[in-house]
Amino acid sequence: MSRPSSVGGFADLKQLYAEATATPEFRAAFGDPLPLSIVEPGEAPAEHEMPEPLAVQADCAGIVATIFDLFSGTRLEPLAAEIAWGFVNSFHFVAGKLERREDGIAQELGGMARAPDLSEIYTVELEEKQLLCQSLAEQREAIECMRDYAAEMYRACSGWPWSPARGTRASTASSASQIAAQDFLRARALEQRDRHLPQGPIVVFSGPAQWHDWEALWARLDQIMARVPHMTLVTTGQRKGADAIAAAWAARPGVNVPVVAYGLYGSGRKVAFTRNRKLVELKPVEAVLCEGSGLQANLYQLLRDAGVPIHAFKKADQAESAPALPRARARVAA
Repeated sequence: MSRPSSVGGFADLKQLYAEATATPEFRAAFGDPLPLSIVEPGEAPAEHEMPEPLAVQADCAGIVATIFDLFSGTRLEPLAAEIAWGFVNSFHFVAGKLERREDGIAQELGGMARAPDLSEIYTVELEEKQLLCQSLAEQREAIECMRDYAAEMYRACSGWPWSPARGTRASTASSASQIAAQDFLRARALEQRDRHLPQGPIVVFSGPAQWHDWEALWARLDQIMARVPHMTLVTTGQRKGADAIAAAWAARPGVNVPVVAYGLYGSGRKVAFTRNRKLVELKPVEAVLCEGSGLQANLYQLLRDAGVPIHAFKKADQAESAPALPRARARVAA
């Protein structure tokens, strides 16, 4: 995988990227903390400071850039992306734990609200649980903000968007939410939080793990977005090849299209074909298919039978070679 230009080094991206993308999300997440908060369950409410917003933003970028800078030009260079991916994923893991705790406290609050008690003990417990729930939400939003910015720095250094190994990435600061298919379908069925429910027409994208001609795919996706500006892109969830190229397109600043990574869930020979049928059941308005295995051929036929407009790309029509994906450095320098 090609890397950003060595001029100035990866470490320079820390300052450049922070200056170019000083986000209001960091000011919202870190700049106006609760007057009182509970850091750990069982502790008494107290005043606790939050880290300084711009320092957090710069350091999130700097840590990721330093990993790439440290390994660049050495025999460890191929491992830089894996290490940086794990750093971003650690934020995602902690945010998930906080969200589950927050949801549990919220359920307890709901139960107490449905069975009111006029005693002083009840009132104190209700107030403490409410503050604990608010404190957990504040912590989660801060960690999600750090995760999303570190993920964007990962994209800037590696050229590919970060996505979690499992579960959902969705927050108010996400540039292109990577949403697991099971969570996406569950959210549709249960009408859960808006941040787990991408709005707008669906465009299906599928291709093989071996595909290098990204320019033609990006150009076609640009054309589709011009017609369908509020589209949601649903891919077949592979982390390399055509699907990864589509995810990289969606993550670009100025595009920011939500991506539903609809991978294979379950086992057996029929799972992939069942997945194809479910993709058609989403009623996409258009589809982009790259020639691959029999699965792509099956999806092509299903979409065609459903009357979905299809943009098909053949392996033989690819350019013999393709330049590296555009990097964030060029945009920062501009």
